[in-house]
Amino acid sequence: MEAGRVAETLPQEVVSPKILKSEMLLVLALSLGASAVSSLISFVGSLTKPGDLKDQAATLNGSYAPGRPWLDLSWQLFGIATALVPVLLVAHFLVRERAGLAVIGFDRRKPWFDLGRGTLLAAGIGTAGLAFYLVARAAGFNLTVVPESLPEVWWKFPVLILSALQNSIVEEVIVVGYLLRRLDQLGWPPMASLITSSVLRGSYHLYQGIGGFIGNMVMGVVFVLLYRRWGRVGPLVVAHALLDIVAFVGYALLAGRVDWLPTP
Repeated sequence: MEAGRVAETLPQEVVSPKILKSEMLLVLALSLGASAVSSLISFVGSLTKPGDLKDQAATLNGSYAPGRPWLDLSWQLFGIATALVPVLLVAHFLVRERAGLAVIGFDRRKPWFDLGRGTLLAAGIGTAGLAFYLVARAAGFNLTVVPESLPEVWWKFPVLILSALQNSIVEEVIVVGYLLRRLDQLGWPPMASLITSSVLRGSYHLYQGIGGFIGNMVMGVVFVLLYRRWGRVGPLVVAHALLDIVAFVGYALLAGRVDWLPTP
């Protein structure tokens, strides 16, 4: 019998709400939920450290092996690859229920839709986000965010781009597409799901300060509303990737060369 015919004869797995809840919590514990706890601990450390928050730095992409570029590159690629494992786990769970990542709109069915909407979204959020960060830092509510502090090596910009892609895929697939699907299946009201997803997004950015928490929580609200409207995380992944690429690469090119960009 052909593999396709065998798959068709397999009974669809019925998963209880208790198992769905446990599955969801385990996925979060392996990914963004753990990041939220780590971020909270980091923020408490920053608050209890002498000096203003704006005088402290939050580095997003740093060196793992200073002075050893090939070892550093190996660690960078290892970190990016392992961070994507929870996404593969989510894909496995969605395939098991005969849905796959297509059910949350992370596929190649509408590439131009995803690219166009994502680009427009990034342009709007990027401008507002940068302005909010500068105001929050000046007011003392935010650390100085250092998007990158990698050495000047040939792989610097490719790694920054890969890091941006990894961030966008992990966050949008898990905190929007997967989380909202599971909460819907568990019978949560849409407003409760929106608040949960948005607060979670803000929480794992708390290491940047109160400004990072609030700014990303607002971004989370916008992303959830657009996901509900479009039924796809594709545009959100594109938007997030573009935001991070501009932030990482732009900082590498402009830090210390323009007056308006804060540096440690």
